[in-house]
Amino acid sequence: MKANVYHTPVLLGEVIEFLVPGRGKSYIDATVGGGGHTNALLKRGARVLAIDRDQAAIDEVRKELETGNWKLETNESLHLVRGNFADIGKIAIENGFDAVDGVIFDLGVSSHQLETAERGFSFSKGGPLDMRMDQTLPIRAWDIVNNFEERRLNEIFQTFGQEKFSRRIASSICSARQIRPIEKTDELAKIIDDSVPRGVRGNFKKNINTATKVFQAIRIVVNSELLNLEEALPQTVNLLKSHGRLAIISFHSLEDSLVKRFLKGETRLRILTAKPIGPKSSEIETNPRSRSAKLRIAERI
Repeated sequence: MKANVYHTPVLLGEVIEFLVPGRGKSYIDATVGGGGHTNALLKRGARVLAIDRDQAAIDEVRKELETGNWKLETNESLHLVRGNFADIGKIAIENGFDAVDGVIFDLGVSSHQLETAERGFSFSKGGPLDMRMDQTLPIRAWDIVNNFEERRLNEIFQTFGQEKFSRRIASSICSARQIRPIEKTDELAKIIDDSVPRGVRGNFKKNINTATKVFQAIRIVVNSELLNLEEALPQTVNLLKSHGRLAIISFHSLEDSLVKRFLKGETRLRILTAKPIGPKSSEIETNPRSRSAKLRIAERI
């Protein structure tokens, strides 16, 4: 496969090491993205059900197939489905993946989504306030920013972004939108930055923008990310064969806490990673967005 410019898969070597793919084995990639994890599984002879809610991700994988960058052993090696992993049980059964050797979730935003200004995920691109992973969803970031009352905005920023200055930021947003609607991501980022006390701005970690937590919070709400994950995880265990493995890569503490609680409370699973696995320094150097990744692995008893 050529260098994947659509999305660089995170912790690829570690995922493959734990999932142990091979001929005759079946896997589900619940978040195919640019297909990095899926292609690595296919290269080792596995059969893969690849799911994504973003049509652009599905189109990217199809392009890789059409241009010959991916080689499939048979026409049945890859089943590509657009869908929400909250429906993973139904999708799996419909496609003949009701008993699998492994499932991978690579949560968060793809590089393509971040780098495409029109998708509205990045505070540095000046795109429209969208943030929908599935562009058929009825609510955009614009609707939240311009229509939700101040109390609700504060609650969102505090709960899903763990933002210390949530109240000040919510108040500033409501004041700004009284003059005119907030249309662009960079407009919102400036309002957020102006809301953070000047003495605090310099304390932010290198490469961490003051808008990061608020954008995360809005994105989580737009896409129902935590709710979808909570619904998907029990279904996933039902799909695993005995000794089948579940690999989950999370990128922020709310996701990781949800995953950790689930794995600890699920009696049908044996946790294989006492502590989450993070990227090596060499991976962070080549892919800085991997720095917050945490991989947890469990095995069906």
